[in-house]
Parts: sequence; structure tokens; C-alpha cells
Amino acid sequence: MQIYLVGGAVRDRLLGIEGADRDYVVTGASVEQMLELGYHQVGNDFPVFLHPETKEEYALARTERKSGQGYKGFSFTFSPETTLEEDLIRRDLTINAIAEDKDGNLIDPYHGVEDLKNKILRHISPAFIEDPLRVLRVARFAARFHSLGFRIAEETLEMMRRISESGELKTLTPERVWIELQKSLQTPNPEVFIYILHCTGALGEVLPEVEKLSGVPGPKRWHPEIDTLVHTTMTVHRVARETDDPVARFAMLCHDLGKGLTPPECWPHHKDHNIHGLKPLEELCHRLKVPNEYHDFARIVVYYHSFIHHLYREGPEGVVSLLDHLDAWRRPERIHPWIVCCKCDFLGRKDFEGRTFERAEYLARMFEICREVTAAHFVEQGLRGAEIGKAIHRRRVELVAEFMKTMPEGELNDHNYLPTNDCDHDKFHTRD
Repeated sequence: MQIYLVGGAVRDRLLGIEGADRDYVVTGASVEQMLELGYHQVGNDFPVFLHPETKEEYALARTERKSGQGYKGFSFTFSPETTLEEDLIRRDLTINAIAEDKDGNLIDPYHGVEDLKNKILRHISPAFIEDPLRVLRVARFAARFHSLGFRIAEETLEMMRRISESGELKTLTPERVWIELQKSLQTPNPEVFIYILHCTGALGEVLPEVEKLSGVPGPKRWHPEIDTLVHTTMTVHRVARETDDPVARFAMLCHDLGKGLTPPECWPHHKDHNIHGLKPLEELCHRLKVPNEYHDFARIVVYYHSFIHHLYREGPEGVVSLLDHLDAWRRPERIHPWIVCCKCDFLGRKDFEGRTFERAEYLARMFEICREVTAAHFVEQGLRGAEIGKAIHRRRVELVAEFMKTMPEGELNDHNYLPTNDCDHDKFHTRD
């Protein structure tokens, strides 16, 4: 019996990255032997065991054969005679097929170390095309390692396109698609995941609401990049620089979904795209079973992301009313992430990247000032019931008015930010 460390733990150690899960392959052993040694068997399709002390995963070496459609359409065989090389060749990329023995020696039959040095994501064998999930996995690896200079080999991209054309992406379960999307949102460059899926023809299958933005133009003055999908990926890139929160990153991915529903005769303007964006957001979240945390915050960003660009249209009263409708006093934890998303919407445009967006800081400060107003003071004055709420609102408006007197005059000019015809800012709306 031989035990080898495999997969991500070996790959990441060679890249100088810490924290990868440690998985092992066992050759020359049977299920009975593993059980006798105290390992606990888990896994239904093939034998995987948990170490009795470390709880790390140990899998018997196995081979696989395509036996049906989709990423679950495989049958597995395993025996003590299965070699390490036979097990490794069933993996997706060469950089994921490097093993290490107990003495630290590398076993690299498919030249993964060379591809690591050359920063190439390359499939191992023609069997790559049999598993549609690999399109999403490779796109995710491209997003994870983009900052290190990795690129996908052209022949691997071509295989990913062929998988997309085959229709097998339709066999992926919504849960599996969400897992890959969520993982990609936690990478340094989640926009690369979207870009790769778009380029390989997969985005329309797994995220059709996002793919629908491709080719939809915006006003050149405010969107020099023109294409709304390009703008979306730019905002996702920007928000990934501002925060590592995948919830905010998901919201940015969805913020302009309504523009995909604008009739072409109305282009390049997208009146009320914030309202129209709620429907495709609901469809996406329902289909992929997106967790409520992601769904709820994305709704806020989809509907309200443009309001900050016309923040002073109704003066101090409008600022406080906006915070009211954002449920800022009950849900203060989402205000700063929302402000970050608004900032990234503005800066995520061609030639806008180097601009400043002081408005974000001003609004954050006004929010903090308003938070200091509580009911206790007015209760002490003898106010009751609805009178307290009205008094709190008035005091917040007064504080915002005082603060706005200290702001530069140019900041109060909304026309420095966006045109006024893309959202109906006279209508407040929340899911509540």
C-alpha cells in the first residue's frame, strides 16, 4: 500500500500558496484493508475514507468511464492493481495531476510542473471533454490564478467551446453551478470567470441573464466602454479590489440585469432599468437556489445603485428618505457595502477608473451622523408613538443639512455623476 498527497495541496505548495485542503490517493489497497486500519468510509460513488485522527480524505486509486450524460454520467472502477498514473489521468488539468510521496518526491507523469512554471492551464487528456463541469472549473481556476499570470491553453479553450456546443452544460444541476459561481466570487479576479464563460459560449447556458447584456450599448458619454457586459465585468473587477465579500461581488454582477430587457429601439438609454432588473434577478436566484443573503442584498443594489448619483436631487430630505428606504436603521450593516457597490458602478467604466468618488465618503459620513439620533432623547421629552418617528426623521434631516453646508459646492452638483433619465427616482421601492 502506497499513499500519495495529490491535487491542490501539491499544486499550491509549488506556487507558494498556503491553506489548500490535503487529499490523498491510496494505491495497492482494498476497502477491507482501509477499514481494518481504522479509516471511516464516506462517499457513495467510490471509496473515500477519513483518516481516524486527522479526518483528511484518502481515496482509493480509481479509473472512470463515461456511461451517461453530464458530470455525473461516469462509472468508476477501483482495485489494488490500479496505478497512480491511471488515477491521475482522470483529472482535469495537468497542474492538478501532480502527486507527492511520503518522502517529498514528486510524481508528475503529465508534466504539470512544467505547466506551472509556464503558467498554463492545460487539460490532461481528450477525456476532458466528457465532463461539462470542467468548463466552470477551468474558468474558476483562470479567475483564481489570473493575478499570477496564468492563461488557458488554446487547445483547452477549444475543448471548452466544444462542450458548450454539445448541450451537456444543461445537465449541470443548479446547485453545482452556484457552487462554482460562489467559489469564483471568492477569487482575486471573479470577472475572469465571467469573461471565460462568455468567450467559450458557456455563459448563455449557465447565466443567461448575464449573457443577455452582451452587445447592449450604454450612452457613450457615461459608458465609453459601450457594451453593458463589459461594464458589468469592469464593475466586478473593481468591487473585487474594494472588498473580498462575495455577497457584494454577486450584487455587482447582477446590478445592470435590467438593461438586458431594454427594447433595442430605446438604446443606448435604459429608463427604469433598476425596476426591470428585479425580474431577471429573481429568475437567476430562483433557478440557482441562491442563498437569501446574496439575493436580498442584490435586490437592494439592483434597485438603488443609481440613486447615489442623484443623491442631492431632493436635498437633505432626499438623503434621509433614501436611507429610510434602504432600511438603514434596522439593517445598518448593509449600507457601507451598498455604498461600495455604487462607487464601483461609477468607477467600473472605461477611462473612469482613475476618477475620484468622494460622494461615497460623504454619504457614509452622513449615515453615521444620522445613526446617532435615537428615540431615547425624544422619549425623555415626553413624545410618544408616531411623534417619536417624525422627530427622529426631522432631526436627521437637520443634521444632514448642517453637514451639507460643509461640503464643496461642486459635490452638490449631481450632473457631475450621471444623467437623470435612466432610473425613476421619484419612486421608492423595496421588497418589504
